Amino acid sequence: MPQPTFLTQPGKAGFLWPAMLVTAILTGWATASLGVFVPGALLALVIVAIATAVIYNRPKLGIITFITFCFTHSIFGREIGGGIPYQNLCFALIGLSLVAALLKRDPRYEWANTKTDLCYLGYAWMAINLLQLLNSGGNFMGWLADVKYPLLWVMIIPLSLAMFNKKKDLDLFLILIICLSLFAAFWGIKQVKIGLTPAERSFVVSSPTHLIFGKLRVFSFYSDAGQFGASMAHLCVISIVLALGPFKKWKRILCAIASLFFLHGMFTSGTRGALFALVTGAFLFLVLTKNFRVIILGGAVALTGLFFLKYTYIAHDVYEIRRMRTALNPDDPSLHVRLLNQAKLAEYLKDYPFGGGVGSIGYAAKEYDRSSFLASIPPDSFWVKVWAMYGITGLVIWFGLMMYIIGKCCGIVWNIHDRGLKYKLIALTAGSAGIFLCSYGNEVINFMPSSVIVYFSWAFVFLGPKLDKQNKLQNLPDHA
Repeated sequence: MPQPTFLTQPGKAGFLWPAMLVTAILTGWATASLGVFVPGALLALVIVAIATAVIYNRPKLGIITFITFCFTHSIFGREIGGGIPYQNLCFALIGLSLVAALLKRDPRYEWANTKTDLCYLGYAWMAINLLQLLNSGGNFMGWLADVKYPLLWVMIIPLSLAMFNKKKDLDLFLILIICLSLFAAFWGIKQVKIGLTPAERSFVVSSPTHLIFGKLRVFSFYSDAGQFGASMAHLCVISIVLALGPFKKWKRILCAIASLFFLHGMFTSGTRGALFALVTGAFLFLVLTKNFRVIILGGAVALTGLFFLKYTYIAHDVYEIRRMRTALNPDDPSLHVRLLNQAKLAEYLKDYPFGGGVGSIGYAAKEYDRSSFLASIPPDSFWVKVWAMYGITGLVIWFGLMMYIIGKCCGIVWNIHDRGLKYKLIALTAGSAGIFLCSYGNEVINFMPSSVIVYFSWAFVFLGPKLDKQNKLQNLPDHA
């Protein structure tokens, strides 16, 4: 068989053979001198180059990859490690997708959709974070570690509004988050029934709050049990709403089954604050349906569940139920510890109306500024963290932004005519509101995947009137 001419004819590319030989020799020498880091780095560069080329040509594929990796990046960090900042790859994926979409100038991208208050509010909040550089007390690395989370707002929402904005994109998003969350729920069941991997056992040893009285608080492949439990409650709300929607029977049955797995995941996580995400989401769903029969029935079921947890001892020997009951106990010791910490913060922050600066409390502070007062107090809550970082001024602004967005989402959903679309947007609105309230107990709305789901949810809800109008013009009910 004759050799390809590009390897043999000097006039074309005959230099490739000596170049490849020299590269192989240099790689071998570098590997022998510096270790396996060299071939690993070269492989990483090749993967990055290929990923960059693919995402540049198909930015929407970058969005799908980003959503998937936001759920699963902790698997790589925990099981592989190697000092690679896997979470930062999520930011690289969405950043690359945004840059690619801006550079391509594809006429199909609807950048006019970004001229909305949802984007303007994100830009304003990001501007406040930039101004907080003046209030960081020289802790630039701490600021950098925490500012990337609000940065997601100004990357995800404009990108979704511009190019991930069709009915099929909404359906794909719902399928994707439900399937990935089911994967997480099954992984959690594996941790209970089969056991932990060596890396997971090491994590539990380093984070003793995940093993209470010999009972594992399931964390699946998420960052911690708090994030896992809240996310399971979030998806439970979304799945229940879809199961009650005007869709094909087999799809409703699948959503109902998925909601049971999510409810199981929420209980096994031992995340008590997740209960409030479930209750808040359920309440908002009942109101937004405008169906008084459903409101009465659903309200009765919710109140019965709360009564069961608060005023009975039925199934009290089941650890998961016993722990959830403590969420409704005002005398719970951990609640008193949190209130004591908040009292300390209140005394300290009296002289800091703009807070201690972004990155001054929580993980970033412990990592980069251990000597500060705020670094010694665990926030335990995203609301408290906002208060500590931005002061009472920033807390009022942030809380106002959240109330405005949730309120407008409710107003948009209230006026959607297509019943199928209405239920999908109710699911996203109710789930987001639940995560917002749940963040009083845990820092979930700030971390992946909850933050990612919330930002995409806002974008789709704000696109609701446009999607509703398109369905009306095409006379196509959204009953997919």
